Amino acid sequence: MPRSTKPSFVLELPLKVSSKQDSELQSRFNAALRLYNNVLGEAKTRMELVRKSEAYQAAKGISRDRKKERSDAFKGAREQKRFTDYDLQSYANKAAKDSKWIAQKIDAQVQQKLATRAFKAVERVLFGKAKDVRFKVESRFRCIEGKTNKQGIKWKDNRVMWFGLELPAIIDTENVVNQYSLSCPVKYCRLIRRHLCGKRRWYCQLVNEGVPYQKPQNYVSDGIVGLDLNVSNIAFVADSHAGLLPFADRVPTFFKEITRLQRQMQRSQRANNPNNFEQDFEASIGRKTVVKKGKPKKGKQQWKKSNNYRKAAKKKRELERRKTAHAETRNRRVVNEILRHGKHIKTENVSVKGWQKRYGKAISAKSPGFVQSELKRKAESANGSFIKFSTQKTALSQTHLDGRRIKKSLSERVHRDITGIPEHHRDLFSAFLSRHVNQDKLMLRDAQNEYLRLEPVLLEAYQRHLTRKQVSPSESRQSDSPSERVSNESLIASQIAESGEKLALECGVNPRLKRARRVQKKNTGFTLEANYVRKHDAA
Repeated sequence: MPRSTKPSFVLELPLKVSSKQDSELQSRFNAALRLYNNVLGEAKTRMELVRKSEAYQAAKGISRDRKKERSDAFKGAREQKRFTDYDLQSYANKAAKDSKWIAQKIDAQVQQKLATRAFKAVERVLFGKAKDVRFKVESRFRCIEGKTNKQGIKWKDNRVMWFGLELPAIIDTENVVNQYSLSCPVKYCRLIRRHLCGKRRWYCQLVNEGVPYQKPQNYVSDGIVGLDLNVSNIAFVADSHAGLLPFADRVPTFFKEITRLQRQMQRSQRANNPNNFEQDFEASIGRKTVVKKGKPKKGKQQWKKSNNYRKAAKKKRELERRKTAHAETRNRRVVNEILRHGKHIKTENVSVKGWQKRYGKAISAKSPGFVQSELKRKAESANGSFIKFSTQKTALSQTHLDGRRIKKSLSERVHRDITGIPEHHRDLFSAFLSRHVNQDKLMLRDAQNEYLRLEPVLLEAYQRHLTRKQVSPSESRQSDSPSERVSNESLIASQIAESGEKLALECGVNPRLKRARRVQKKNTGFTLEANYVRKHDAA
């Protein structure tokens, strides 16, 4: 059956699941996990046989100029060892029937989809796009899907129906996005398992035929936009507008809470697995001699995980999930703002993976790679373009308006052009020049002719950036921790835990309350809780 070329989009809906249905879904996901790992192991074995075969070695010797002959030779080598998608689908169906209990839990459509998923994972290794494949564990196996909406997992009458299970969806009927999406034909259905706030939740994703609903405020204009991508912000210059937008603006990083949980997990790991670590050793730091913890031993080790370790790991995963979800929401707003001014994007070919080695924490908190990939996807979906050009050949951050290049340090964020034009932000001026790059070459004459028209736009964008930079420290208290985002008003009795109980937030104690306790105890000799209890008893 040929692959459908019609456009599609996804609608996600939460499901209403009883405890009995939850248990049944868990067992079915468990069966799918076992089958996937079985097919993945078989696919790896067949891939190794293909690599060692004479036909494959002969195909590697064919010149790359003879593309058709080389491609047919590789295809024949794979078919000879039965390393194809359809062969693995047949193997999955047979393995499920042989096990008996797997065939009772999941249907043939889901079995074939799992085989296709395993085949694509191993194929990436064969093509050199991945180093190895990972066998799934329960926490990393989150979704299963069907092939059509006619059998297996299917959507009917606002509910998911699968092998005797009927799972009604929770639908907001007043939401225009839901109304539009539910009116489109469904290609196939996907079930998602997630853990939110320590509880298991189930969702369905409907892969619908057609184009997604476009909100009126998220329109896409037809114009050229020059970009300059940075670690923490993105500069864009369109035909009549420019801006310097921060990534993941005012998103809490939960850095303190995650660090505290990591230390707790590390202490638990060392206490339960002392033989998996090297001996502690003494090290000199200045004039002092300190004892440093031994590093984990190399090689594969058996690790024991206590219940406290698992609870801390669950809290850490939840904080990271919330941080990622919040950052994605903010970054999607940045993407929509840029596309409102143009859908033909020009930007430097920067490597976000290379930045991770130097700016690891910033990349994790800001996610510039997500913005880049979303811009490319949405621009091309709107019949636009996303063009990358060489950073080395253009060197826009060093280029002046007369064409001369003068190196600048990374800390120098202001561009002072030698032609005497007003000062501009370095990223904004680079984004302006990127509008005039064609085939890795800067069209300097076009940039000079357009500069006078866009000069007030660039200066206005620079002024907005300076204003935001001055105001944001006083407005945004959402820097590192949710525990820092509290009111400056004095503590009242309702905020104090009775009976000496600690006032806790989601993952830690309020630091403002801790400081207030220390001051109160220093001045009066009593803590806030003790003082409150004494007054309460006296009353």
